[in-house]
Amino acid sequence: MKTYSTHTSLSIAEKVVLITGAYGLIGQTIAYAFLQQGAYVILADLDECKRNKLEDKISKTFPPRQFLFQTLDITDEASCQKAMIEIILKFGRLDVLINNAGLDAKFDKESLGKVNHGRFENYPTHLLRIAIEVNLTGTILITQSACHQMIKQKSGNIINVASTYSVVAPNQNLYDYGDGKQNFKPVDYVASKSFIPNFTRYLATFYSREGIRCNAIVPHGIYNNHDEPFLENFARLSPLGRMCNREELIGPFTFLASDASSYMTGSLLTVDGGWTAW
Repeated sequence: MKTYSTHTSLSIAEKVVLITGAYGLIGQTIAYAFLQQGAYVILADLDECKRNKLEDKISKTFPPRQFLFQTLDITDEASCQKAMIEIILKFGRLDVLINNAGLDAKFDKESLGKVNHGRFENYPTHLLRIAIEVNLTGTILITQSACHQMIKQKSGNIINVASTYSVVAPNQNLYDYGDGKQNFKPVDYVASKSFIPNFTRYLATFYSREGIRCNAIVPHGIYNNHDEPFLENFARLSPLGRMCNREELIGPFTFLASDASSYMTGSLLTVDGGWTAW
């Protein structure tokens, strides 16, 4: 049987990668996959409840020199600066920043009860402000800290995590289960995530001559124990007829973190099963 080798440009071995929101569904998946591929990974998050279990799992599989856990509040400038100091002390550089941290009203079984189901005209202003503080302001603050280091290195790679709702409006029919209780994807997520594509272009053009690239991934519908009515709606509305399995994000993230994407900057890599094609 003929064998084939992976092109060396796809390697992320020994790249130093900071992942914010690292204890969430996407964050954990990418962090573990990157460690398996030989990257040095900084797992940064605020959710201390999830940290101990994840740290125990990773420390049993990978050597301490390969990873660093950080308690990071991206909305706090001092916390961002402290995180960067710790990263440089341990690894000496930062090659890749993945801006994954964010607030989102999810519709899986565990999260459904936490969603505010109010219509737009009744949506609480304080929830909008909280989402903007994290998804917009926080993303800017941690990126500023990373850029200070990347400018010194004259190299860097920023990967923003956008959403299909950065590109198109939510199809509210997805959240109607036919039980007479209409749910809505709230405006706070749409408002705060819609800036990501243009923020990506801003960074890409601003730092294009300083060795720093910036692209964004546009995922949609990551399966996480959703109810059957939601899955049926999603299948009907999606060209591929199903939600995304978390492992299907590993390839796109690896590609953008690697040198295989070296001529890409300011781009959106859409991984949505065709959702935005309709």
